[in-house]
Parts: sequence; C-alpha cells; structure tokens
Amino acid sequence: MTLLFPSLRDKPAAALAATFVIAAVLVALPFVVGSMGNAWVRALAFAALYVMLALGLNVVVGFAGLLDLGYIAFYAVGAYMYALLASPHLTSNFPALAAIFPQGFHSSVWMVVPLGAALAAFFGVILGAPVLKLRGDYLAIVTLGFGEIIRIFLNNLNAPLNITNGPQGITLIDPVRIAGINFARTLDLGFVKLPSVYLYYYLFLLLTVITIIVCVRLQDSRLGRAWMAIREDDTAAKAMGINVRNVKLLAFALGATFGGVSGAMFAAFQGFVSPESFALMESIIVLAMVVLGGLGHIPGVILGAVLLSVFPEVLRHTVVPVQEQVFGRVLIDAEVLRMMLYGLAMVVIMLYRPKGLWPAPEHGVNPAMRGPAKAGAAG
Repeated sequence: MTLLFPSLRDKPAAALAATFVIAAVLVALPFVVGSMGNAWVRALAFAALYVMLALGLNVVVGFAGLLDLGYIAFYAVGAYMYALLASPHLTSNFPALAAIFPQGFHSSVWMVVPLGAALAAFFGVILGAPVLKLRGDYLAIVTLGFGEIIRIFLNNLNAPLNITNGPQGITLIDPVRIAGINFARTLDLGFVKLPSVYLYYYLFLLLTVITIIVCVRLQDSRLGRAWMAIREDDTAAKAMGINVRNVKLLAFALGATFGGVSGAMFAAFQGFVSPESFALMESIIVLAMVVLGGLGHIPGVILGAVLLSVFPEVLRHTVVPVQEQVFGRVLIDAEVLRMMLYGLAMVVIMLYRPKGLWPAPEHGVNPAMRGPAKAGAAG
C-alpha cells in the first residue's frame, strides 16, 4: 500500500492493515458478487484487464505526455499472437505447418505471453520512431491512423494467405493452463469450487498487482523522472542531458508491453478474437479511463478504469428493466445511454475537475508532509 499511498510510509502498522483488508476484499469479491451471477465476476475480470490497459497507456500519456489514440493496436497484437499460437488456425490453413505440427499449435502460456509482449513492444517502437518530433494534435492523428492500420490489416489478412481469418476472427483458442490447472474448467479444492471465470479473475488480479508494482517503480525511477521532464518541457529536458529520443521510444515500448500482455489474456479468456474488438472506440475508452481518473497518477488511473469498465454492466442490468417497468418498453438502449453518459462525464470532469477525479500530487509536494506543512504555515 505504501507504493500507492506515500502518506502511509511513516505508518507501517496502518499500511500493513490496509494491505490485508484490501487483499481480503479482492479475494472475497467474486464470491460476493457471484451470488448475483457469474456475469458480474466476468465484469470484474474485464475490469482487471482494463486496469492493465489503462496503466500501460498512462505510461505513454500520463508519464511521458505523449497523446496516443492508437493504443488498442498493441492490445490487438497481443491477442492475435496468442490466438495464432494457441489455436489450430494456422495448421488448418497451411499444410506445411500441419506436416510439422500434426497436433496443431498449442503453445504454452509461458512462451506465448512473453512473445506477445515482445511483439507489442516492437510495434510500439515502430510507432514511436516516426513520430518522435510530433506533438499535440499531430501526434494524436498519427497514432490514431496507426491503430486503424493495424485493425484494417487484421480485417483483411485472410487473402491470398489466410493468416487472421479476416472479419470472421479466430476461434478454438486454448485456455490458460498453469501447473496442470486448466482455467476453462472448474477447480475443486475440496473445501471450495472455483469456476473458470473465478480462476481468470484471480489470474488477472495477480497480473494487475504486478503491473501496478512495475508502474510505481518506473514512476520513481530515473527513467520515470525523465519521462516527466519530457512531459513538462522536452526542450528543457534535452538541454539537461536527457536523451529525448530514446526515452520517448522506451515509453512507447513499455506502454505497449502492458497492452500486449492484456491482449493475450483477453484472447485466452474469450476463446475468440476478431477485429471488431479493437476498434477506435476502445482506444478512446481506455484514454477516457486515464483522463477521468487522473493523468499520471496510478491510483487515479485504477479508479477511472474500474469505474468505466464496471459502469456498462451496471447499466445493462438496470436501464432496460427500469424502462420496461416505468414506460412498458425500452426508450433508450443501454449502449446508447452508456456513450451519452461517457461524453457527459468527460465534459463535467473537464469543467470542474480538469486534473481528474484523483489527481496526482503537486510537483515538489510530499503527500505525507502536506498536513503538517499546512499546520506549520497556519501557526
């Protein structure tokens, strides 16, 4: 907890107690919401995926100040890497591969996920290299185009060689298997049974915790401070001896890495991927999570990701029944209402809390000392 809340660094007992309480809540959460149906546990699993995505984008946008509207492309790269290496698609379409691998590709998650992360990082460098001197709107337009190019390629790489199966997508993707545990089946521990969706929730939660630790360490590192210097003024950062080109490339690569891991987990969880899952709107939603929570502030980004990922499920289970009871029919579809409320929320946030719901502390201000400092100043 001290990684996320510096004010607890001088209170080890409180930090330990808070850590145990939050850990217990997160472990028990699927059993609590699962009483209302596994759909809610599935929503929690997706919330964890979106937290990873938002934290990855926060490295690029929040730490380095590089507006990226094509971030979902790295999510797609990781998902399709897992789908191609953990499904019979390639061997069923390429006889030469079928002769070498008669049982089909059923690669281990320990190999596919790092490959997906590495490939996403490679694409992050490919995106970053041509746009190093672009800023603001120009950078946003180029990254938006990159994301659309990746989606269009995935949509059309079914001829003359059927690599991605085009708009039909790839099916029969293997689930995650770790230490002999098949995440597609219920795990019986004797005293409790964990359905498949519970297992994925705990896996995604573990990956989210790792992502948070990595992001906090990056933020406090020399590299993280270099990113923030570039965000504030890249000309001044260059004058201070920071290699702006390499540092920006590292931001794109490391942010893309988190997207690649999230994409691989998405493919394993869904068992199916198609280009429709990686449209521009997904990039905008992830960016909205970062902006809503608080640019550059890890707890704020987590808050924004959880709110905007769980909110659609709440609408889906409440809006339609309420309208049917009140009006006798559905006047506004849940999806339409969701997008309208997204837009309204962003407008309100920009007007009244432009730094987000949970903004980052001011530069040079130690949150742990803010209270005593104010008291001293008042005295």
